[in-house]
Amino acid sequence: MVQVDLPETLSTNAQVGKLAYEAKCAVCHGTNATGQDGVAPPLVHKIYEPSHHGDGAFLLAAKNGVRAHHWRFGNMPPVQGVTDGDVKMIVAYVRELQRANGIN
Repeated sequence: MVQVDLPETLSTNAQVGKLAYEAKCAVCHGTNATGQDGVAPPLVHKIYEPSHHGDGAFLLAAKNGVRAHHWRFGNMPPVQGVTDGDVKMIVAYVRELQRANGIN
């Protein structure tokens, strides 16, 4: 759905987060958080910048799911099998993708 420029390098936490993202999130949110038409939104998007959706919002979304409110993809169900630590690393990965694309 969106073009995502990849950072030249990822921090250690983001590298771990990338693996967790690929295992648990990419099926809906696409490779490198680009989103998928008709499935789920891109996470590399201004809507998800830290000042609007803080890191805790990602944790709550993964644990509890989210009612649709910014996009018309329907509600997001809770993500089974992810720990708080997994989400922390996933957020590190998403934030580094965002920064590489001018979203701070």
